[in-house]
Amino acid sequence: MTYVYKVDGAIAHAQPCSAGPWDANLQHGGAPASLIAWAVERMPTRDPMQVTRMTFDFLRPIPVAPLEINIDVQREGRKIQVLNVTLLHEGVACVRASVLKIRQSDLQLPEHIEDEPIEVPGPEAGEIQTLRFANDRPNFGDGVTLRAVRGAFLSPGPAAIWFHAHRPIVEGQAITPLMRAALTGDFCNGTSSNLSFDDWTFINADLTISLARMPVGEWVLLNSQTWLGDHGAGLAFAKLGDERGYFGRAIQSLVIDKR
Repeated sequence: MTYVYKVDGAIAHAQPCSAGPWDANLQHGGAPASLIAWAVERMPTRDPMQVTRMTFDFLRPIPVAPLEINIDVQREGRKIQVLNVTLLHEGVACVRASVLKIRQSDLQLPEHIEDEPIEVPGPEAGEIQTLRFANDRPNFGDGVTLRAVRGAFLSPGPAAIWFHAHRPIVEGQAITPLMRAALTGDFCNGTSSNLSFDDWTFINADLTISLARMPVGEWVLLNSQTWLGDHGAGLAFAKLGDERGYFGRAIQSLVIDKR
């Protein structure tokens, strides 16, 4: 399949390639996160604005099935817009998101203000890795190419991996920088996995993306690590970077279980 969703009005028809590694009938979190990013960018604002924070709560497993996109404007101001977004399947909420937009303005910042530089090699230095969680079925990872420059995906310990999404999320629409940040951020737990994927599950119950600016280019870096608690919870988090430097952060709350 050449796209993840076919959107018809307020309904997004999920394709088989939206599936995650856990179940062929359930979506990977990066798919609805990028769909919501696409939807909120299309919401008009009184003045030019940019998304600076997206928090996704994954309320229940998200089926590979049609989803209704519902958007409510909570605050419409001169400097901020706050949106609540819900994805529903057959009237039941699967994902809820809170999105903050802040007004855009041309500021002349002091000369010493610049992006924090990337301290790991660029994507051209990494070994290509294709995400194939299950070789016998389509999945969301098929549409993403990885270049690991420190550690490796689903290997123990912190890692720094560049991600390039190459499959369109919405039929006929280009992947925007915000969508790239959203879908990449949901890979924190696999990037910095501390547990064996064969023996444990470590599904994220939420995802928050915070952005100082939009990413540039088609490669997004996750410089990620995981902290595990002793009662079944954990955190996976990362600095988000691009060819200019670091531009944001991602954090997930993990639910840890033995298989």
